[in-house]
Amino acid sequence: MKQNVIGSNALADAVERAAAGVVRVEARPRIASSGIAWAPDLVVTADHTLERDDAIRVTAPDGTLFPATVLGREPALDVAVLRIEGGVLQPATLVESESARAGHVALVVSRAGVTPRASLGIVSVTGGEWRTWGGARVERKLCSDVRPYPGFSGSMLADAEGRALGMNTSRLSRGAAVALPAVTLRRIVEQILTHGGVQRGFLGVGTLPVRLPAGFEATVGRPSALLVVSVQAGSPADTAGVLLGDVVVALGATPIARVPDLLSALDEAPSGEQRSLHVLRGGEPRTLEVTLGARDAA
Repeated sequence: MKQNVIGSNALADAVERAAAGVVRVEARPRIASSGIAWAPDLVVTADHTLERDDAIRVTAPDGTLFPATVLGREPALDVAVLRIEGGVLQPATLVESESARAGHVALVVSRAGVTPRASLGIVSVTGGEWRTWGGARVERKLCSDVRPYPGFSGSMLADAEGRALGMNTSRLSRGAAVALPAVTLRRIVEQILTHGGVQRGFLGVGTLPVRLPAGFEATVGRPSALLVVSVQAGSPADTAGVLLGDVVVALGATPIARVPDLLSALDEAPSGEQRSLHVLRGGEPRTLEVTLGARDAA
């Protein structure tokens, strides 16, 4: 019995530590959402819970109410960054999700009300890089078995020490409790603070993966590439002279074998930059110089 009490107290202490970095966000009717204190004056929350851009209010853990403004949004990852007036928040302690293993204790800590709410579960799935339905990159798969509840999005997924592994959202996977890991949040926050949003290069092609004939496989060093099946009129690809039937094998120095390869290459190439697009046309290698445009985040 004594060991159970000690274990319960340890979990309660972990929730208390995590809750010190979790705030209440009022930006939609009826149901408030949660947010993670990123800096004394910055809050990271779930984009889909911000149903307005003005009259947003943030309640700190001590009950103090602050007006907040939207610095930027990344709808494809369901992330938004808010700035509050009078930076007094205690930033959450972040830990890299590589430390989380399937079976580890997972704490979901939210503040949809004035007081914190906690749920106990386990880390159910971890893994490598994946992409959302909108093509946005997430550096690491991180899911818990905690059932999403009202106010769940924007809450903290914490470890048994009360450190933030990531931000929970119910928007990116149907019925699953997905958390965006700290490394992804850092990347998005940095881009929003620097550029006001997430920059992605835009090419303007539709593609399908194809297997290369043996001869071409030896030439390009991989068994597959992307066949261009559509070219958007007026797009960077159209301007550069990309044609239907071209086979994309590389963008800059990045080999392209699958659609995620192309999306990753465009993630690293902001609009306005020039890249060499290497294609096979009629069996002959060609290099086209393309100036990338901007791709919508949604």
